[in-house]
Amino acid sequence: MDGLNEAPAGAWRLGSVTETEASFERLVVDHLDRAYRLAAVILGSADDAEEAVSDAALLAWRSRKGLRDPDRFEAWFSRIVVNTCRDRLRSRRRRPVVEVFPTAPNEASEPGDFRELIHTRDELARAFELLSADDRITLVLRFWADLSIESIAERLGIPSGTVKSRLHHALARLRAGLRDPEVDQ
Repeated sequence: MDGLNEAPAGAWRLGSVTETEASFERLVVDHLDRAYRLAAVILGSADDAEEAVSDAALLAWRSRKGLRDPDRFEAWFSRIVVNTCRDRLRSRRRRPVVEVFPTAPNEASEPGDFRELIHTRDELARAFELLSADDRITLVLRFWADLSIESIAERLGIPSGTVKSRLHHALARLRAGLRDPEVDQ
């Protein structure tokens, strides 16, 4: 086949696109998977993550002129994704989710039982849900994204001392949530 019947990559775009816009689009597309994974960990929901990344990509497109250094795109776009996730978490707190089927008490008694692992994972997820948006984001950037304190500070636009303090307090709240799931934040 000569390729005349095949749509070129990006043919869905309407009208002419400048080289700068095309370059920006490539940057966004190249970072979508990582942004989605980051949002999924922060939000705890694949559907919410997909919506958040879509919103973040649109916001990035609208504010693309604010990107001064294309080499810093990943940090810039991650910051937009994190802020979008923060907004979603805050709105979620205003509209609490009620669990329809409460989890049954743990039936596993043997060490190494897969049910115990699932129970532990679920307890951690519930404790993580109790954290504030800022605590969740800081923990995810540190322990999931494996960013340094300085990188987190840069992406969140806060001093590194604040990152250290947030990490300390977030871990303490997470531990408290694991001990007592009814801990009120």
